[in-house]
Amino acid sequence: MHRDAGPTPNDPPPGNPFATRYVRPGAIPFFFAAGESAADLVARLAANGWRGEIVGPHGSGKSTLLATLLPEIERAGRAVATYRLREGERRLDEQSQRVDRLALGTAVVVDGYEQLPWWRKWLLRWACAQRSLGLLVTTHAAAGLPALYETSVDMPTVDRVVGHLLEGEPEGAAIVTREDVARAMEAHPTNLREALFALYDLYERRRQGGL
Repeated sequence: MHRDAGPTPNDPPPGNPFATRYVRPGAIPFFFAAGESAADLVARLAANGWRGEIVGPHGSGKSTLLATLLPEIERAGRAVATYRLREGERRLDEQSQRVDRLALGTAVVVDGYEQLPWWRKWLLRWACAQRSLGLLVTTHAAAGLPALYETSVDMPTVDRVVGHLLEGEPEGAAIVTREDVARAMEAHPTNLREALFALYDLYERRRQGGL
């Protein structure tokens, strides 16, 4: 089912709080545990020479966390060059941005780092070291950079995410219940993104009179 992926700032609300425009990285905040913050993570990243990795399974919030950290990195005085690898991509977009042309001190950010073959990872790390560039990546498994954060999915966090999405949608809480949320997470225990897609479909069916 189409999940309303074409937003513009002036579009009217689509009526489904689980639409892509509301759950994509940057549109929804990353919910930190008590005592954690984006500023704290950026301070840790700086202490590690602006090198670090965010590790976690698919759909566990890595890209959302990254989107939350980028403004903090810029506020800390670092320029940012972001590369996002879609599924199946095995190289950075060298036509639009060449690492060896970036200003000294830039923070290179790679979302989906695990998709690069080992030799491209090595070349990237070598190029960053040669030009004193930072390197922050998201990856499904540890990749040898200093550990910055490990994402995971638990019901308290899911409740906060869903509560945020249903905020200002009084009918939404009646259409999708907490039991529905729990069932979606049982079907996708480590993948909040897929659980939210399932809730989108459920919301649409019920809003249109289905079960």
